[in-house]
Amino acid sequence: MKNNIFYVFFLMISSSVLANVTLPNIFGDNMVLQRNSEVKIWGWANPKEEIKLVSSWNNQEYKTVASNQAKWELTIKTPEAGGPYTISIKGYTEVILKNILIGEVWICSGQSNMEMSASWGIENGDEEVKNAANPNIRFFTVSKSTATSPQNNVLGNWVESTPETMKYFSAVGYFFAKRLREDLKNVPIGLISSNWGGTPAEIWMPEEVIQNDPILLENAKKLNEQEYGPHQPGRAYNAMIAPIVGFKIAGTIWYQGESNVGSLVYDKTLGALITSWRKNWSDEFPFYFVQIAPYKTGTNNFSNVTVRNSQRKILKEIPKTGMVLTSDISDTIDIHPKNKKSVGIRLANLALAEVYKINSNLVNGPLFKEIKIEKNKVTVSFNYADGLYFKNKISNQFEVAGADGIFVPAEALIKNNQVIVTNKKVSNPVKVRFAWGNTTQSDLFNKANLPASCFTTE
Repeated sequence: MKNNIFYVFFLMISSSVLANVTLPNIFGDNMVLQRNSEVKIWGWANPKEEIKLVSSWNNQEYKTVASNQAKWELTIKTPEAGGPYTISIKGYTEVILKNILIGEVWICSGQSNMEMSASWGIENGDEEVKNAANPNIRFFTVSKSTATSPQNNVLGNWVESTPETMKYFSAVGYFFAKRLREDLKNVPIGLISSNWGGTPAEIWMPEEVIQNDPILLENAKKLNEQEYGPHQPGRAYNAMIAPIVGFKIAGTIWYQGESNVGSLVYDKTLGALITSWRKNWSDEFPFYFVQIAPYKTGTNNFSNVTVRNSQRKILKEIPKTGMVLTSDISDTIDIHPKNKKSVGIRLANLALAEVYKINSNLVNGPLFKEIKIEKNKVTVSFNYADGLYFKNKISNQFEVAGADGIFVPAEALIKNNQVIVTNKKVSNPVKVRFAWGNTTQSDLFNKANLPASCFTTE
């Protein structure tokens, strides 16, 4: 008899546990939801259980019924920036999410330079940590994890920016948010940090994207076992991105590429990642990335600069992308430059100009546009070339090549915001390259004091 009573009691407990309305961890207290949007909220409940959601900003009630897979999903409307608000989600049980803000949500992803926090040692880090209390900046850090198939939840929770939480959060992300707040005034910023030091881009996109592309597949086979993380395609995507796909975002900032140094197809690789994320989100959100810094890499003089040039090429190949440079704020012997504040500010300036349309300043460094050849003279044109100047009055970073393809140093002269390059020994130049070396820090700048990207003409 006792056993029967215990069994019935066990069933009651089990069914009440099963009946609980549950949410993925990305929805929780302290979260930020994207403003002025249709925002999707989803979770689990008993099959056919009715779910009612009420948002406190307009007291509107939304209803749905859980599917036979025990899943439910609702799309709710968010207002202009503000808060704090609550959301009540009720089935057999009720979940109340508190201290919610409505604002701008960005994903911060990549490898160690995005992961790097003040606790690692950044410029002026102690002072920045002391002043990091800001309840209008919120962080969600996705725990490192891998999976062989897409998962439906991540470990993590939303927290307010305090000296304690900011110290261990992406420094680039934090400075990005802080700069956005300066111009967006009272708009809260929510950052989702999903990154892993030492990882190649291939692990951050769906595995089938690589399997279905012979070029990417061939390149992925060259990836070696990593000391600090996975190298197999899709593993981090499945565990650290897939569970948050659909969470409404304003855009993504990305700092990665060091673990793909040596790749000749990085533009195709990162381009495939961006396209796959946008497809899975059903959203053409902006994607801004950091060009990796020049630094000494192995014995190949061009393995690093080739990736930087690939990053430059993505800007033409994939719409709504942007790139910030770091060659003037980095150290060629340190793969982890300590000046993370300037990187975050440059990314934010890009977003403020492109997304929010409230920054009319020049936010890009000079980018190669085209060449025109007249006899032995090559005129190189750039976009974002206002106020072009050489850091040291003259430049030795331009090279020209004739039909033999052998590059030799060229004399360079700035005229009308263009660069004219010549070499007396090359009477019929056909190609030009600039700052073409693993450790070469660009010496060409525009009036915003932003450096030009390396390039080689195809």
